[in-house]
Amino acid sequence: MARFSGRGRGFRGRPRPGRGKPQAGPGAAIVDQEQSASYRPMGAALTIQEIAADKLTKIAEENWSTAMRSKPKPPAFKPSIVDQIYTSELNGNQDTAPKLKRIMLLEISQYLENYLWPNFDEKTATYQHVMSIILMVNEKFRENVPAWDGFKQREDALPGFFNRVVTLKAGRQLRQHEKVAYLMFAINAFQSLENSAVRARVLKLASLPLWHALSKGRLQLELHAHEQLDKAWRRLAKRDAKAKQSDPAYIPAAKQPEAVFLPQMLDEFLQVLDEVAPAADPEAMQEGEPEVADLATPGNKQKLLYCERFVEFLTDLLSQLPTRRFIRTLLEDRAILTKCRMSGLFQHPQARLFVQLVDLFQFYMMFPIDDHTGDPVSDEDVTAAHYEKVQQVQRLFFKHVPKLRDLALANCGSVEKTDTLRKYLNLLQPEELKFLVTQQLRLVAEDDPWADRIEFLMEVMVSTYERRRFQTEVINELPLYPTEALLWDENQVPDVHYTGENCLALPKLNLQFLTFHDYLLRNFNLFRLEATYEIREDISDVIGRVGAFRDEESDQIGFRGWARMAAPIQEYTIIEVRKPNVGENKPADVTADIVIDTTNMRGDIRSEWDETKQHDVLFLLTIRPPDQAELAVLQQGGAELHPAEKFGLAYVRGCEVLEVKDEEGGLMNDFTGRVKRDEWHPPNGFRRTVTVAMDTAQYQMDITHMQATKGEDLYGTFNMVMRRKPKENNFKAVLESIRDLMNEDTVMPDWLHDIFLGYGDPAQAKYTHMPADQLLQTIDFKDTFLDAGHLKESFPGSQVELQQGSQPAQPQRPFKVTFAQPPPQPQADGKSAKKRKKSGGGGAAEDAEVAAAAAPQSQTLTAQSYTPPDPGPYPQDKPPENSVRFTPVQVEAIKSGVQPGLTMVVGPPGTGKTDTAVQIMHVLYHNCPGQRTLLITHSNQALNDLFEKILERDVPARYLLRLGMGEQELATEMDFSRVGRVNAMLARRLELLAEVEKLARQFGVAEDVAYTCETAAHFWLLHVLSRWEKFLAQAQQKKTPECVKELFPFKAYFADAPGTLFAGLDYAADVEKARGCWRHLRTMFQELEECRAFELLKGQADRVNYLMTKQAKIVAMTCTHAALKRREFLQLGLKYDNLLMEESAQILEIETFIPMLLQRQEDGYSRLKRVILIGDHHQLPPVVKNMAFQKYSHLDQSLFTRFIRLGTPYIQLNAQGRARPSLAKLYNWRYEALGDLPNVTQQERFRKANAGLAYDYQFIDTPDFEGRGETVPVPYFFQNLAEAEYVVTLYQYMRLLGYPADKISMLTTYNGQKALLKDVVERRCAHHPAFGVPHKIATVDKYQGQQNDYILLSLVRTRAVGHIRDVRRLVVALSRARLGLYIFGRAELFANCYELRPAMKQLLARPQQLHLHPSERVASCRRNLNTVGKPVVIPGLPELAGLVGTMAAQWEAHAQKQAMQPETDGEAVQEATAGADSPAVAADAVEGEAPANRVNSTDEAVQGTASHRDAVCTSGAVEADEGSAVDANADEPMPDVVGDTKASQKVAGVTPATDAAPTADAAEAKRQEKQKAAAKD
Repeated sequence: MARFSGRGRGFRGRPRPGRGKPQAGPGAAIVDQEQSASYRPMGAALTIQEIAADKLTKIAEENWSTAMRSKPKPPAFKPSIVDQIYTSELNGNQDTAPKLKRIMLLEISQYLENYLWPNFDEKTATYQHVMSIILMVNEKFRENVPAWDGFKQREDALPGFFNRVVTLKAGRQLRQHEKVAYLMFAINAFQSLENSAVRARVLKLASLPLWHALSKGRLQLELHAHEQLDKAWRRLAKRDAKAKQSDPAYIPAAKQPEAVFLPQMLDEFLQVLDEVAPAADPEAMQEGEPEVADLATPGNKQKLLYCERFVEFLTDLLSQLPTRRFIRTLLEDRAILTKCRMSGLFQHPQARLFVQLVDLFQFYMMFPIDDHTGDPVSDEDVTAAHYEKVQQVQRLFFKHVPKLRDLALANCGSVEKTDTLRKYLNLLQPEELKFLVTQQLRLVAEDDPWADRIEFLMEVMVSTYERRRFQTEVINELPLYPTEALLWDENQVPDVHYTGENCLALPKLNLQFLTFHDYLLRNFNLFRLEATYEIREDISDVIGRVGAFRDEESDQIGFRGWARMAAPIQEYTIIEVRKPNVGENKPADVTADIVIDTTNMRGDIRSEWDETKQHDVLFLLTIRPPDQAELAVLQQGGAELHPAEKFGLAYVRGCEVLEVKDEEGGLMNDFTGRVKRDEWHPPNGFRRTVTVAMDTAQYQMDITHMQATKGEDLYGTFNMVMRRKPKENNFKAVLESIRDLMNEDTVMPDWLHDIFLGYGDPAQAKYTHMPADQLLQTIDFKDTFLDAGHLKESFPGSQVELQQGSQPAQPQRPFKVTFAQPPPQPQADGKSAKKRKKSGGGGAAEDAEVAAAAAPQSQTLTAQSYTPPDPGPYPQDKPPENSVRFTPVQVEAIKSGVQPGLTMVVGPPGTGKTDTAVQIMHVLYHNCPGQRTLLITHSNQALNDLFEKILERDVPARYLLRLGMGEQELATEMDFSRVGRVNAMLARRLELLAEVEKLARQFGVAEDVAYTCETAAHFWLLHVLSRWEKFLAQAQQKKTPECVKELFPFKAYFADAPGTLFAGLDYAADVEKARGCWRHLRTMFQELEECRAFELLKGQADRVNYLMTKQAKIVAMTCTHAALKRREFLQLGLKYDNLLMEESAQILEIETFIPMLLQRQEDGYSRLKRVILIGDHHQLPPVVKNMAFQKYSHLDQSLFTRFIRLGTPYIQLNAQGRARPSLAKLYNWRYEALGDLPNVTQQERFRKANAGLAYDYQFIDTPDFEGRGETVPVPYFFQNLAEAEYVVTLYQYMRLLGYPADKISMLTTYNGQKALLKDVVERRCAHHPAFGVPHKIATVDKYQGQQNDYILLSLVRTRAVGHIRDVRRLVVALSRARLGLYIFGRAELFANCYELRPAMKQLLARPQQLHLHPSERVASCRRNLNTVGKPVVIPGLPELAGLVGTMAAQWEAHAQKQAMQPETDGEAVQEATAGADSPAVAADAVEGEAPANRVNSTDEAVQGTASHRDAVCTSGAVEADEGSAVDANADEPMPDVVGDTKASQKVAGVTPATDAAPTADAAEAKRQEKQKAAAKD
C-alpha cells in the first residue's frame, strides 16, 4: 500500500505549469511576467507588429483595404496579384503545404470579402483565384466564424463558383496539399446544408445521376428493388436521349459533373491510399519483416491527412439522409469499406487515427435505416433481413455451386461464422470465386481493379454474410468510467490546444440525424468524451501535486506532496463478486472496500471527505513514478510526455460510493433510513472505510485480459483515491439516462418527430399548422392587457371587436379573446415529408415560407371584457395583477405558447424573456388547469428568478414544486422542495381544519367534524353545501335589498372580514359578495380535499412521491437535475403535458432532449402537447471545455440553435428595456429591428449622465505597461497587468464619487485576467472602507444572464483578437451594462477585426482616452446624457492613478477628522448632516462647502507624478478596520479633491508608518478617553 510522507506545500494560487487546470487564489494571480515571454500559443501566433510589418499587409492596404475600397476610385482588380499570392504565399508551385500563418494573415486582411469574391467571374477567374477562395473559406471554418456571409453581396454568382469548383480538376493534376484543401472545401460545403444557395449546388452531386457509376448488375438490382427510382431513372434516360438528339454538343448524363464528381474522388482516394502505404507483398512477408513506409515525411504526412479527411468526408455523407441515399449504394458497390480495411495503411502502426475513422465509417455504412424512406429498421427486422440474405445465398450454393452444397445444407448460424465461411470458400478456385462474387451475387463489379485479389473477394463475402452485433449491445457493455487508455487517447480526447488542422475520430452534431438512436449515440459518445477530458484534467492536477516517489529500501510508493481532492489508499479489498444475471456475461455486482486515513488532513478537507455521499463517483489510481532512466527512454527524440507518462500513472478505474463508515463501523451520511436522526453521532476516529461499486463491465474486461495475457491483477495495485467536485461529477447518471433512452422505443409527438431529426416542414410544429380541434379558439388572457387600448395595440394588423359583456362603458381587464378559425394548412403527408427529406429538410430554402408562417396573420378578433368572480372578502383572496405593458410581439409569444405545438422565442438582451415566460405559465395554468407543466432552465439562478416571479402571480403555491439543490437559494420564506411542500400541505391541513372547527361551532355542530379531512368533507356536504343551496333558493324568492343580509348563513364566520360585508342597498351587489364568500369556503374545502391524500399516506416518501406526480401543477428543475433523476421520474410515473425551457440556447442538445422524455409513453403516443423554447442563439452557446469538441464535433450546438438553423419559425422579441439606447446600439445591429421600450428613454436615471464620466460608454486604449501587453504564465492563462490596474483604478475613482459597489461589475474574457483582477482588488480595495469589492468579478462567459448598472470590461489580448472574435461572446460582453460600459483594450488590434467591425466602429467614434468630470458627484450630478461638457482628459494610467490618489487622501483625511470629532460637537454635526449617509455629505455640511467649488485642484491632481504611478502599480493592501463607522459605500458626494502625494501613496499600500491614519476604532477610543476625562472634571 501507499506510504504517506509529509504534506508538502503544493501550489497555492499561482498557475502550475503542466496540463493541469490553473489554480487561482488570493495573492497569487500576479505571476512573474518574464517567464511567459517565450510562450506563443497558436491563437496568438500573429502579433500586431508582425501583421503591420508583413508584406501581405502592405499589399492589402494598397489593393483591398476598407480605406482603399471606400475611395471614389478604388484600385482596379489585378488577377496577377491573386496569382502571385497563391504561388508565393500559398505554395501553389510547391509540394509543401502553405504555412498556417500566411493563410491566417490573408483571412484577417479580409482577402476573401474585399478582393477575391467581389472580383470573381466564372468565365475569367483563374485556377489560382478559385483555389484562393477555397483556402479562405476553409480558414473561416477552421476559425469557427461564419464562412458564407461574405458571399451574400454576390450570391447570384455562387452557382458559377461551384461550377468552377466541381470542374477544377479537369485536365489538371493537383498537388497533394491542394487535394487536401479541395477535399476540406467539399467537407465544409456538405456540412452547410442550412444555406439554401450551397445546398442547391451540393445536393446535385449526391443525386440519382450518381448511379451512372454503379456496375451494371448492381444498378439492375437497385432499380428492380425500388420501383419509383426505376421510373425516375427511365425519365432521366429519355430526357438524356432527347437532349442528345437535339444538341450534338450535349454532354451525356453519365459524364456530367453530377455523375462523375464523387466517383472520380473515390478513384483518387484509392490511388492515394495505395501510395501512402502499399499493401505488403506476400512473398516479402514470407522472407521476413516487410518494409514499412515512414508516414512522418512531409509528402506522406499530406497523403495520410488526405486519407483521414476522405474517410471523414464519407462518414459525413453517410450520416445525413439527403446525401446518404444514393452514395451508400455506390460505396457498397465499390467495396470502399473493405478496401480501406485491407489497405496497407490500415495495418500501419502510425495510422491509428485512420483505423478509428474507418471504424466510424463502418458504423454508418451498416446503420439500420431504410436509405430511401428514412424509416429506422428495428433490431428484429435487421435480424430477419440478415437471415433472409443467408438463406438466399444458401439456395444459390445448393443450385449453382456444387462445391458449397454442404454449406448450403448447414444451419444459418454456421454460414454467418467467419471461420466456417472462409473454410468453405477456400474450396473454390480463384476463377470460381470471382464468378460467384461478381456475376452471381453481384457484390463487386467485374471490372473492379481489386476483383482479381482472392483475399479481397473472400473479405467481401465474409463482411456481407457475417452477423454483426447490435450497437445497443455494444453500448450496454461499454464501461461508463474512462480508463487510462481512453484518457490519453489524443484521437478521441484531444488536448485543449486543438487548432482544427487535423481531423478526429469523433462523431459530429450537425443539422440532421438518421434516427433517434443515431442522435442519442452521437451525444452519448461526445458527452462521455467531454466528461473524460474534464476527468483527465483533474487527474493531471492531482498526480502532479501528490509528489509520488519510490522508496529504494522498501520499494514502496510514497507521496511527498498532497492534493485536496485525493488521499492515499491504506487498504483496498474486493469483498463481493456476484454471479452474472441471466443472459449476461459480466458479474451482477462487484463491491469493494477502500480504507483511507484522514489523520494528517486539515479540518476543512477532512470534513469534505466525511461528506462523501451515496452515488458519488471516485477514481482509483495506481501511480508508479518512473526513475530517470525510464524518463530518458520516454523522452527520446524530444517527445513531449503527457502527465500519465511523466508522473507514472499506470491504471485508472472509476467506482460509485455505496456507503461510508467510520473507524468503529458506524454508518456516515446515510440516506436509506437505517440510521435514525436521534441515533446519529459524529464519526469516530480518522480511518474511513468507503464501500464502492465497481464497474462490472470494466471488471469483466480486466479479468479476461489478465487471464489471456497472464498479466498482473491491477485491482491489487491501487494506491490513491481521487474525488471530484459534486457539480462536476454527475456524468455517470447522465450517461445512464442516455443509455436507457437508447434501450427504449423513443416516442416523440408526431408534430415534433421529423423536425427534431432535421427533416420535414420546419413550420409544421407551429400552432398555425396544428389541427383545428386541438387549438384554443378562445384564450382567457387574464391580466395580460392593462386596458382596452393595450389590447388593441397588441394585435396590429388585426381588427379587434370589443364586447363589453357586463363591464361598464369603459372595458377593463381581464379580457378573453376569440380568434377566427385558422385557414386549413396542408398536412405533411408521407409523400411531402419524404420529398423534403430528399432535399435536405429545413434550412434557408424555405425562408420566405418560414417568415410568412412566423408573421401574425391579419384577422378579426373578438375580445370580451368580463368581471372576474369575487374570490372572497379577505385581502389575501385578491389575486395579484400584472403591471408589465407587454409589447405586441410579446403578446404573440404568449398566445403561441398557450396554443399546442412548438413555440420558439428569441429574446435579445433586456427584452423581457423571463416576464414573457412567466405570463405564458400564468395564462396556460388558467386556461388548462388540469395540465401539468415542466419548467426547465440551465442555471439555478435563472430558474429561481423565473420561479420567484411565478410566485408573485395568481398561481397557488400548493401547485408549485422546485426540485434540486438550488431551491435553498430562493428569495422566499416558503420551502418549495418536495419535503417542504409536504410539510406545508400538512401545516395547511391543520389550519384549514381549525377553520372547519370554527365554522362547526357557529353551526352548533359537534367539533369532531374537523378531526380529519374525510370528516370535514362530510361536514361540507351535510351542513355547508345544504345551507348554501337553501340560502340561494330563499334569496331567489325574495330578491329584496335586505334579504341577503338577513338570510346569509355564514355571517358569523365572516364577521372578521374587513369592511361591511353586506350594505343591504343593492340585491345584485350583495348576492355577488355572498358568492365571493362562498368561493372562499369552497376553496378552503377544496384545499382540504387535496390534503386528504397526505393525511392517508403515512410514509414521508409516499407523500413526497404523491406530491410530485399528482399534486404539483408546475414542476421546476434544471436540465442537469432532469438528466440525473430520469430513472426516478419514470419509476414514480411522472406525467406532464407541457414543457417550457428558458435559457434553451445555453443547454446542450442532449440536456434539452432528456426533459422531453421524463415520462413513459402511452400506447405508443407521447403525452406532450406543448414545447416552448426561449433563448437567444446570438449569445453564448453551451459551455464545452474541450476546444476540439466545440470546433470539430459542434457539441456546443444547442437544440434551440439547430432549430433556428433549420428554419423553424420563431418569434423575436423586438424591444429592450435594460440599457440606455446608446448602449443598446452597440449590439442591436445583431438583431433585426431591435428597438427600445419607453422606460429607457423616459426614466430619469437613463436620461442623466454618469457622474464624473463624460460618456456613458468608452473604449479606452490601453498601451503596454513597462513594455508588456498580454502575458501567458501558463498556456492559455492570459493576463494583462496594465488593463487590470486601469480597471481597478477606474473602479476606485467611481467609488470615491459615490457609486455603490454593488452596482459595478468587472468582466474579462479570460480566466487568467479574472484571477489577476481579483488579486489587485483584494490587495487594493477589499480592506479599504472607501472602496470595498465590486458586485462581481467574472468572465464574460460566466456572467451571461446577469447584468449590472456599470460594467468595466478588460479584453486582455494585445497580440491576437482571441475568442472575442466570436460575435456571440461580443454580444454578451456589450449587453451586460444598463447605464455605463467602459472597455479597456488595444484599439488598433480590435478595430481591424471584420466580425467586430459594427460594434468597434461605434466604440472608436469616441475618444480612446478617459474623459472625466472629477468635480461631479453621484448624488448631485444633474448633467444631461448628451452633454459632454468640458471634461478632463486622462492621458493614461499614471494620470488616473494620481487623481485617485489625491481623492483618496482627501477622503481619509475627512474620515479621520470625523472620527476625532468630540462628543460635544456631535449634536451639531448630526443636525447638519441629517439625511446624509456618507462622509462626503457630512463633510460638506460641516464645512459649509458647496459642491460647485470642487474644481480647484483637478488640474493639479491630474498631473500624475512617478509617485502616483507607483501608487497604482504596487499591489499592496491598505490596512483598515472593516468596522469603521464611516459608510464608504453610500451613494453620496465626496469632499474636495486636494492634491496629496503621500495620501496617494497610502492608497497604494506604500504609506509610511508615521503617516498612517488612525482607524475608526482608535478614534473612538480617544473620544471615550476624552469623555471620561470630562466626567472626572
